[in-house]
Amino acid sequence: MQQIPDELITLERTAEQERARLAGLTGDDYDAQLRRWREASAAFHTAVTEHATATQISRYELEQAVKKAVRHPEPKDDAADQ
Repeated sequence: MQQIPDELITLERTAEQERARLAGLTGDDYDAQLRRWREASAAFHTAVTEHATATQISRYELEQAVKKAVRHPEPKDDAADQ
């Protein structure tokens, strides 16, 4: 997989943050937060589709690569910085 655009990482992080904010909410607060999560998720999916189409790569593979990068980031090699 080629380099993942920072925009996609940011959009997925935002969607995950909005999803996490659902915890413990009920009623109208839950409904409002659910809308925010769905909007953030839709923005991510739209951007993934557009990027995959523009670069002619698998939309599914791109989405999975972004989600993996956000949810399970690889540790940075501090030794390389020294």
